[in-house]
Amino acid sequence: MPLVIVHSNPLFWLRLAAMAFSCVAFSVAVHGAYLSHGTGDWCIFCWAFSFAGSLVVLLVELFGLQTRAPVSWKNFPITFACYAALLCLSASIIFPLYFLKGETRSSEIRDYRIVATVFSCLATVAYMSEVSVSKARPGEVAGYMATAPGLLKVCETFVACIIFVFISDPVGYDQHEALKYCLAVYCICFILSAAIIVLCICECTGCLPFPFARFLSAYALVAVLLYFSATIIWPIFKFDRRHGGTSRPPGCSSYVGLCTWDKVMAVSVLTAVNLILYVADLIYSARLVFVSV
Repeated sequence: MPLVIVHSNPLFWLRLAAMAFSCVAFSVAVHGAYLSHGTGDWCIFCWAFSFAGSLVVLLVELFGLQTRAPVSWKNFPITFACYAALLCLSASIIFPLYFLKGETRSSEIRDYRIVATVFSCLATVAYMSEVSVSKARPGEVAGYMATAPGLLKVCETFVACIIFVFISDPVGYDQHEALKYCLAVYCICFILSAAIIVLCICECTGCLPFPFARFLSAYALVAVLLYFSATIIWPIFKFDRRHGGTSRPPGCSSYVGLCTWDKVMAVSVLTAVNLILYVADLIYSARLVFVSV
């Protein structure tokens, strides 16, 4: 089987750089960063998953196996790169927050943690550059995941996953029925966005009993309305004292990482972020013409 290496292809070098940076990040963290709790395991997963996926993509393209892959190669690489960029970005924020915040003394462990953070940031930049190079240009024929709405779907599902983490540890939605409604909004929109991504990657959009483009626009509109309601309801029942809300405890300032109140605030911010993403998704979906995959 011939080995195909295109040195002039910038995607090859970006993927190689991203793979190298993520490999260094998790190798250094495992070797000497002394990660003592589950947050460190999450960061290592982000870097290791990104490295493994980049390695698979590189090998498939080097050996020219795109046509034999069980997924749409117009959609899979950029979808993975977008998720890897978001994973490395989250690790670049979480890792120093939990393992460098408040560390003033010089030590070998601290140096390892700084190196892991730096290479995590470099991996994030490399993956973002890959997404920028891979995405469809105006008038260009490409898979749905290479378009703005496709990339927005990835961001929407990723933000929803972070929301799930924050509201489940500790459980933050069982005080009132309105908060359970917000949880339902997060779950419904996440499931539908994830289903759209899977349909595109598996090239199954033509199997739907209705036009895929029309479904995308209708779903984006419904998601905007649902997230708009959650953006209003969640802060009311979490921060308004008349509805059982609380203000930020003084102890949160010295808390390592995020305290419970900070996580509740993060859910409010992330809900607003996803609302903005769905509004942009609705605008693009309503006017974008793409080639069905």
